[in-house]
Amino acid sequence: MADMHRTESRTASCQCGAVTLELAGKPIAAATCYCHSCQRAGEVFDALPGAPGALDADGGTAYVLVRKDRIAWLSGSDRLAEHRLTPDAPTRRFLSRCCNSPMGLEFSKGHWLSVYSGRIAAEDRPPVEMRTMVGDRCEGVEMPDDVPNYRAHSGKFMWRLLTAWVAMGFRAPPIEATKGFQQ
Repeated sequence: MADMHRTESRTASCQCGAVTLELAGKPIAAATCYCHSCQRAGEVFDALPGAPGALDADGGTAYVLVRKDRIAWLSGSDRLAEHRLTPDAPTRRFLSRCCNSPMGLEFSKGHWLSVYSGRIAAEDRPPVEMRTMVGDRCEGVEMPDDVPNYRAHSGKFMWRLLTAWVAMGFRAPPIEATKGFQQ
């Protein structure tokens, strides 16, 4: 895998440990998303038996965004299921079928994987740097001012994605196929 020589690395794993993913190098960003799609998917995942939960108490979903050329499935990739909110949705989320742990999400033709922060051990998890799509947050949710809160995707957020894509030579490596999500 490209760039695995970098010293910064962390592991993401499902709740039972059967599915593991290595994340190498510095993440693109650590952010919490409040968009309607992340909230809907989180509600679906949180309702699954034994699921560890995807939504934070305030309705946000915390992610660590990692370049696809800096990830490697270490184990259990055959246990992943794919979930789309609609059949033609540009976003697919990955869930471990063994313990219903949400693992990550990918945008069609995207060059990064958004890994659910809860899948990374607390001591290895980068702190949230920003909140995005707070304009979609649940009614009555007040945002603290400890990190920037952006109503939509900010220029800073988009700049980080763009610079990562440039560093990757404008490539978007594929994420392996999954067996499909069964509700």
